[in-house]
Amino acid sequence: MPFASLGLNPAIVKAVVAAGYTEPTPVQSAAIPAALARKDLLVSAQTGTGKTAAFMLPALEMLATPSKSSGFGPRMLVLAPTRELALQVTKAAETYGKFMRRVRVVSILGGMPYPVQNRLLKGHVDIIVATPGRLLDHMRAGRIDFSRLEMLVLDEADRMLDMGFIEDIETVVAATPASRQTLLFSATLDGTVGNLARKLTRDAIRVEISNAQTRHENIEQLLHYADDQRHKMKLVDHYLRGVDVDQAIVFTSTKRAADEVAVALSSQGFAAAALHGDMNQGQRNRTLGNMRRGNVKVLVATDVAARGIDVQTITHVINFDLPRIAEDYVHRIGRTGRAGRSGIAISLAGMRDHGQVRLIERLTTQPIRVHVVPGLEPTTRPQNSYAAKPRPGFGRKPGMGPRGPRSPGVPGRASMQRTGGKPNAVRPR
Repeated sequence: MPFASLGLNPAIVKAVVAAGYTEPTPVQSAAIPAALARKDLLVSAQTGTGKTAAFMLPALEMLATPSKSSGFGPRMLVLAPTRELALQVTKAAETYGKFMRRVRVVSILGGMPYPVQNRLLKGHVDIIVATPGRLLDHMRAGRIDFSRLEMLVLDEADRMLDMGFIEDIETVVAATPASRQTLLFSATLDGTVGNLARKLTRDAIRVEISNAQTRHENIEQLLHYADDQRHKMKLVDHYLRGVDVDQAIVFTSTKRAADEVAVALSSQGFAAAALHGDMNQGQRNRTLGNMRRGNVKVLVATDVAARGIDVQTITHVINFDLPRIAEDYVHRIGRTGRAGRSGIAISLAGMRDHGQVRLIERLTTQPIRVHVVPGLEPTTRPQNSYAAKPRPGFGRKPGMGPRGPRSPGVPGRASMQRTGGKPNAVRPR
């Protein structure tokens, strides 16, 4: 089914084809006709399924018709959890609307100077793409008029709720016209997200294209157990030197770890850079720009910073640290294998991460194959942290060894194993 058959404006179809797309994805085929009919939508779709175009193309179709209301406020508002995702949505609006009459898109994000944003909001605006916190700042200052608003989109609503934005979202929604059309996109429509969706929508059409159980048939998933951080770095080095690597994202659980791993990889000769929330917007934009231009081969990122990254040349995703939330595993590996391409997702687990691996496998309903690189085998076996069997010495008083009091200042065997046999060794975070 070509895009022209969806009932879109020829200028929009021309821009979509110019961007290299000929047929809509399943989420686009299901969501676009319903959105064009001005229906509220609840869409469950993972990253990489084309969901941005699923709401942006109907929005541009709406903008092709003059507004019935006077004023300069936006006719469309998109709320996104992170700056990177908001910038991706902004870029999509500009790409798909380039053959239409001028469509003015304004990004309202944290990390950008207020004076610049104040100036952008003074003139005519068609689309505002914003993160909730910064948008509220401008709303409280009286700089945004929602009287013309016709469409509200909540992109990655589950992530916004995970980040604690529910009150901000409710405040923003309360300021918009009751007549608006609401489109909510999320990886899941259950639980808190489902409750929010019912509050915000009217007779919404539910579209479920993919969920955490959808098998990533085009992504090879591997699991390595590693003794320690040094062992993990050797495994990362092994994979990044492979001839099949174009670009890669390495995920860490903390900002500090992202910086440390990026520095270590750079010292080993890789074109690596970190991306995390402590960087200002200018730094983040430059890093992502270098990634898209191919100047950065390896991006080391935290989960929040990596949301919205859409670089189709990413062939490998490496989980240096397993995600703390099992659902984030799906979002992480979805950074590769995009637009029908193949990809490889490699997870590096510590010896005590067996339980977290099982949680991920239960969520995705598929096992992750344990793999071993010759010469880089782990020296110990993984521990099932959720097993009911007590470990020897469990319940002893502090300072007691198996045969009585332990000598002061001498680490126990478990401590020696964790620190590579060196007392008081500092483990990288």
